Amino acid sequence: MVIRGNKEDSLLLQMSLFGKRMEIKAYLICMLGIAMVSGIGLDSDAESGYLRSHHTENGFRNIDSGNSRGFIDFLKWQWERFRSNRPNREPPQFQLYRNNPASLKSNNTRPSITWIGHATVLMQLNGKNILTDPQFSERASPVQFAGPKRVIQPGIALEDLPPIDFVLISHDHYDSLDTESVKRLRRRHNGADTVFFVPLGLKKWFHDVGVTNVIEMDWWDTRIVDHLEIICVPVHHWSQRVPFVRNKTLWSGWVVRDESFKFLFSGDSGYTPLFKEIGKRLGPFDLAAIPIGAYEPRWFMGPHHISPEEAVQVHQDVRSKKSVGIHWGTFVLSDEPLDEPPRKLEEAKKEKGIRSDEFIVLQHGETLWL
Repeated sequence: MVIRGNKEDSLLLQMSLFGKRMEIKAYLICMLGIAMVSGIGLDSDAESGYLRSHHTENGFRNIDSGNSRGFIDFLKWQWERFRSNRPNREPPQFQLYRNNPASLKSNNTRPSITWIGHATVLMQLNGKNILTDPQFSERASPVQFAGPKRVIQPGIALEDLPPIDFVLISHDHYDSLDTESVKRLRRRHNGADTVFFVPLGLKKWFHDVGVTNVIEMDWWDTRIVDHLEIICVPVHHWSQRVPFVRNKTLWSGWVVRDESFKFLFSGDSGYTPLFKEIGKRLGPFDLAAIPIGAYEPRWFMGPHHISPEEAVQVHQDVRSKKSVGIHWGTFVLSDEPLDEPPRKLEEAKKEKGIRSDEFIVLQHGETLWL
């Protein structure tokens, strides 16, 4: 969710992650309890140190220009929603794609991407299985009795996945970093430990939940593991997982490449000139996973979530040969209908002269073989 403001505002701002006003009270109670017993601090072993411009004395910041949204803006949004007296829309009836998990488990040669839901994708490259922002729980929430609830089950159940070699985490929000999913993924089916790549500051959180095979990286840092190059890239977002602890951990996108294929997972981001920098430094990409949802109302969501129109611009900025739209159709996090992003994406492609098959959406569970 996209909110920025003073630290005093952060608890109420965090509430905007929940689309239904009736859930705010329960969320507030559970978050206050969590704040009493947990927290996230910086615990970095990155070689680059803390001299970069996005580092602050107490955490991190965005380095590109961009409008901020504070508590008054949040109240304005909620007041507009109240005054509009909008009827509660029934979520669309999405259909799960009839995937064949056995084909994914046996694949060790052909690149593929499978959309599991929201920002969770399975990327297969160079014989490795890579998972992004794993979210397999019923709710994107610190508790499972309140918070945004799935409108459709994961496209592939966690237990049906092939053994996961690498997990890429973009930031600490609950729709991208789910505790139960992480715990279940910490050990591959063959007994080896899955490697988690995380932005600066998140290693401590992973250690606290029992996950120790963690590589923590700063923007533009590079690691080579099992013949794959993993690069942490900058985006425009924010972080907060508990009340009063804001921007203590970094947010990022990720690039994975070998000698013949380049993949970009952009994570959550508002539109930023950083995408052109990513394209200039690391592009062109063979495939990019780019968010297309959670963008309305635009005046409020804009600083940290791109619209479908901006997603097409990102596709062009990073010089992607083919892109897949993610971060839509799974949780109600904002005001647009859940099935609107693909329609807006089609309109934006036509306006920009992008071929229909150059930037696509998949059904939940559908695999694109490359």
